Parts: sequence; structure tokens; C-alpha cells
Amino acid sequence: MRLTPSAPLLAALTGTLTAALLALPGAVIAAPSAKPLTVCTEASPDGFDVVQYNALTTTNASADVLFDGLVAFDEASGKVVPALAARWDVSADGLSYTFHLRDGVAFQSTDYFKPSRPLDADDVVFSFARMLDDGNPWHKVAGPGGFPHARSMQLDKLVKSVRKVDAHTVRFDLNYRSATFLPVLTMGFASIYSAEYADQLLKAGKTAQLNDKPIGTGPFQLRSYQKDAVIRYDVNPTYWGPKPHVARLIYAITPDASVRAQKVKAGECEIALSPKPQDVAAAKKDAALNVVQTPAFMTAFVALNTQHKPLDNPKVRQAINMAFDRATYLKAVFEDSATPAVNPYPPNTWSYAKDISAYPHDLAQAKRLLAQAGFPNGFATTIWTRPSGSVLNPNPKVGAEVLQADLAKIGIKADVRVIEWGELIRNAKQGQHDILFMGWAGDNGDPDNFMTPQFSCAAVQSGTNFARYCDPALDKEIGDAKLTDDRAARTRLYERAQKTIHDEALWVPLGYPVAAAITRKNVSGYRVSPFGRQHFAQVVVP
Repeated sequence: MRLTPSAPLLAALTGTLTAALLALPGAVIAAPSAKPLTVCTEASPDGFDVVQYNALTTTNASADVLFDGLVAFDEASGKVVPALAARWDVSADGLSYTFHLRDGVAFQSTDYFKPSRPLDADDVVFSFARMLDDGNPWHKVAGPGGFPHARSMQLDKLVKSVRKVDAHTVRFDLNYRSATFLPVLTMGFASIYSAEYADQLLKAGKTAQLNDKPIGTGPFQLRSYQKDAVIRYDVNPTYWGPKPHVARLIYAITPDASVRAQKVKAGECEIALSPKPQDVAAAKKDAALNVVQTPAFMTAFVALNTQHKPLDNPKVRQAINMAFDRATYLKAVFEDSATPAVNPYPPNTWSYAKDISAYPHDLAQAKRLLAQAGFPNGFATTIWTRPSGSVLNPNPKVGAEVLQADLAKIGIKADVRVIEWGELIRNAKQGQHDILFMGWAGDNGDPDNFMTPQFSCAAVQSGTNFARYCDPALDKEIGDAKLTDDRAARTRLYERAQKTIHDEALWVPLGYPVAAAITRKNVSGYRVSPFGRQHFAQVVVP
């Protein structure tokens, strides 16, 4: 089973992994340089046990550098390609997937864990049983958020069993066909963990160390971490794939986007992630710098918590959409780095509903809707936003203040609360917010990357559905779209779902951003992923 994005999206993708490279087990490419790579990143990760979290920052610090999955998504070809599984077979009825693991893949060896064997089927079974089997001892020691992606993507309902066929073969049996099963396995939460290391921690009563002292099979291994300051990675000397070209990798955690831009200009970082639009413009004029960018498979939005009154009233949500001057917002926050958003995912994605129009900026109609909803004089509420800028929110404080001012014009008194990113995510997943500035990045070009985690009923329980909206009809449309490989049939279902999302005004869609990074001129081999993933193994720092 293969899912391929539409032609316009493929034209925009700039990949870093290719099927040819991934098909070389144990391949080692001599590193042309031995210099370190320092990357200025925007926030601290929640931890390194990626299955417990859904923030892209955490995926970038863990799954993207420390771990591998059974399969990967090749952004250049738009296809699912081999990773830890050298190949796989799919049964004729689409209900069984058999993965054949690579030989000789080593887990990282550190001062706190020395593997006694290479990767085998037991590791794959453990990695999924931990998330899906409530009888597994590791299932019970998950953090308070549980396993948000596994739950929101409904793997617990989809996967009937994961069993070891032999030491290098694992079979997944499904309860029903799913057009998205294989692409879902390219997501960071589907990383493969060491069952041997997990057993060691469980016996020692040190299960929390899985989050602090990770062990994977990826190109880098964790050396040290100082929260809100720096993460240091060493090159994994036993990596099964192409050897990284740098001596080591350093994440310099720098929340202020302007400071990140200053650091890359000063040579303190080779790469600065998530720059502000004005810093991108300045970097394009600097002979010492390069700007790398691509249209992103991402959407910036404001989520309206439908479980909080009066936001449970669709007329109130529609009024908020009409009150917000998104043109002013996009100019103030994104400048020229985003296009106006209408639907949950970008228009260069197959199944995008082209006949849906954005709510007009109409204060008079917004006031009428509030009056019809029983709030002629408005009401009080809160707006949550993050302190530091990102690709999906380059200037959080300014954006929140623009919305606050617009809502005041129709009588809504909104208190802006700037909340540290980790706390914001934790509390928002519990539904504590009213109005929330948020963004979402898909992993592989499939519309379901947005629909299931943001609008399904299961995602309300897992916390990734920030609108907190559960509607049986919408949930069925989203679920039914995964049951068939027929793209035309899936498109019809997604178009209907997009209309419901629009008519119910679950979001205030903001923009489809351009993903960018600033690099030193001498840096080569770095590509910006439209999905927000980070690939540093082939970066060269001469």
C-alpha cells in the first residue's frame, strides 16, 4: 500500500532521505568533515520518550535524531520507504502486514546501557504493545498524557495483534482495512525501542529513565541535556544507515527568534530554525547566510474549545471568525511567509475543498450572531498563546493582541495569557483553554494527518483535538475515509468533513506557512521539511 501526495505538493517537497540510501543496510559513508553542527532551536522538548508527546519540538529532539521506525517517508518521492524493515508484505485482503527486519541493526551503547543483541522482532512487539496493550506493564507507567498519537490515530482500534513470526519477522493483523496504516508508521511515535533496555529499567524500578536517557537505533545518541539551554548528541558509531557527516550535533535552545537569527549571523549556530519573516528577509541580503525554505504541510489556527460555554454555541464561534481581521493578522505576524487559510490543511493537498470560502470580516454580522446566541453585550474569555515564535506562530504576543483587539470590537473581553510551551500543551490537551493559538503539521501529505488527530472523537480523549468537538457524523466520515484505497471516495468524505468543520466554526483558520531556516553560507546538505521534521545526518559543515 502506498499513498502519494498530489503533484503540486510533490513539486514543493525537498527530501533528505531516499529509498536508495535506506535500502543499504549497514551502509557507511566516510564523513568529509569532523566539525560539530550547532542548531538554534526554538524550545525545549517535553522529553525524549516521543510516544508520550505530540509536540513537534519533542519529535525533532527525539524521533528525528535518536530513533528509527519500521518505515520512513521519503519526501522527495512522496512514498513510504524501508527503514528498520528492509521490506514488507501486505495480504490480499489488506488485513495483515508482515515486516522483514534488517540484519545486524545495533541499538546505541552508552554508559547506562550496553545492548547484548541487535534489533529483533521482540523490540518491535514491545514498542507497539506498550502503547496498545493495557496489560503491558509499560502501558501503566506512561505519563499523565498516555500515548496521545496512538490514541488519536486510533491504533488501539485498528490493530488486532502484533506478533513475532521469527527473530526478524513481525506481523501486524488489523481489525479492518486502513488506507493510512503504513503512512502512520512513518510518524515519530512509531519509533522502535529496545525491549532489552526497557526490561532493565523495569526491573530496576527506573521506568522514568526511558524519558531522560533514551536508547534508539538512530544516527545520533544523547550525550547530555540541560533544559532550556542545550542538548548535546554524539554520532552513533554503530548506525546502520549512512554515517553522519558531522562530529556531533548540538541543539542550542533559543526561544527568541530574533536571537536565533543573530546567533547564526554571528556564527554561533550553523542553522537557525523557525526564523521570523523579517529575519528571513534580512538573511537573504546577507552574503554570509542562506535561506532554505519550502511550502509547509502545516496550518496555523485558533482552536475554539466547544466544551466551554459560550464557545459551545456555533453562532458564537462564527461571530469570532467574522470579528477577526485575518488579513491584518497575517501581515503583522507572518508578513509574506503564509497564505490565508480556509480549511484544516493546505490547498495543494488532494481532497482540499475548493468550494468553501473563508468567513468574511464583518463586525456587524458578528454582533448580530452574538445577539442571536444570547450575548448582545459579549462575554469574558481567555486567549492562550506561547511565549516563543515558531513556523506556525512567528510572533505569538502580537497575534494574540490582534485577536484580542478585534474581539473587543464586538464586546468580547479576552484576557491574553502567555504560557510556557510545555505547560500550554499539557493543559490544552486536558481542555483547560478557551481560545488557543495552535498549529498542526502533517507527517506525510495525507489529509488524515489532520482529520483524525484534530477532529475525531478519539482525539478528544487523547487531547490532540483542541476544539474538543466530538460529532458522530463527522467522526464516521473521517473513519470511513480510512477504510478504502479509492482516492475519489476518500476525497468525497473529506470534502464533506471540511464543510462540517467550516460550518461549525471549530477553528479560526489563520494561515498556511512557508517553512524556512537560516543557515551559514558554508553549510550544505540541509533541507527544510514541509512536515517540520529535522534531518541532520547528511549536513556538511566544512
